[in-house]
Amino acid sequence: MTEATGPTGPTGTTGTAHAAGPTGTADPAGTTRTAAGPKGRGTVLAAGCVLWRRVPSADEGVEICLVHRPKYDDWSHPKGKLKRGESALAGAVREVLEETGHHCAPGARLDTVHYLAQGRPKEVIYWAAEATAGVFVPNHEVDTLVWLPPSAARDRLTQPRDRVLVDALLNALHST
Repeated sequence: MTEATGPTGPTGTTGTAHAAGPTGTADPAGTTRTAAGPKGRGTVLAAGCVLWRRVPSADEGVEICLVHRPKYDDWSHPKGKLKRGESALAGAVREVLEETGHHCAPGARLDTVHYLAQGRPKEVIYWAAEATAGVFVPNHEVDTLVWLPPSAARDRLTQPRDRVLVDALLNALHST
């Protein structure tokens, strides 16, 4: 296991969360939902990945990438807001690269998570994605990256809604 150390703590989001099934509000592949409309109105659309890599000695044979965001002092999966006209899948892959420095091969569509962030509804569509190549460089959005076995990743994640995604990833990997 490779692990960097960093702070832990509360998140900057509030409200309730629930996960919709893989079909969520996008098409089954999740590729046509795009950001649109003026900023500051309606639901914030975002996408991300549960980034993983194969490690024979780890629990379940994989490690999961978590990022620490200093702005919120939280641990989460790489994710971010969609750009205008950007598909959810393209946004998810872009966010993984921006936040982790890793390229990835997207796989199964996972849950769509809904919650309130700073008083606004937010919808985040997730995919399982295998890390292919890259190097993490700390930046203003993410100051620490860790690779953890699934059980440790579940414990480290700040939000319960993100813990559910670890189980969704493992289910997706076992069904392929």
